[in-house]
Amino acid sequence: MSEDRVNSGRAGANLGAVRSHNSALVLGLLRGAGAEGISRLEVAGRTGLTPQAVSKITGRLRETGLAAEAGRRASTGGKPRTVLRLVPEAGHAVGVQLDRDALRVVLVRLDGAVVGERRGELDLGAGAEAVLGVVVEAVTGLVRSCLGPFGELAEAGSLLGVGVALPGPLDHVRGVLHRVTGFPGWD
Repeated sequence: MSEDRVNSGRAGANLGAVRSHNSALVLGLLRGAGAEGISRLEVAGRTGLTPQAVSKITGRLRETGLAAEAGRRASTGGKPRTVLRLVPEAGHAVGVQLDRDALRVVLVRLDGAVVGERRGELDLGAGAEAVLGVVVEAVTGLVRSCLGPFGELAEAGSLLGVGVALPGPLDHVRGVLHRVTGFPGWD
């Protein structure tokens, strides 16, 4: 006898993707709580995650230095709650904005505070290779000036990512920019 499968409209989930998503939820709450922090129980209540899942996630975040204890909250009849906070200087991200004639690069901490910024002229019509060279130089210069030539002013691995904004539509399938008005070299 064969089994018939019924499509319930629900798809399976990739465990790594779920873990990453849940960690991002918790990090977002820690960031939003600021220096005063938030308790694990509050995180569980706001995310719908179990207290055990929140403990595992916050444990990993503490191990990697992204979260730390921020003290204890007064008890309302039980054990005082340990409050956790984001460690803003534990990670950095670079934002790159390319316009037709200008470049802006920013380095931010985990809390979104701008650590450094560079602006310059850009000729988007010079082509992708030339523009990429200018971007790499600007990003490298900014990171070195803010974090030191070898990143020594920050924790190892503190540069977590780079985001780039470009004019024109992006072909997400091929990962290329195309149809930038006045710049056929980007097709």
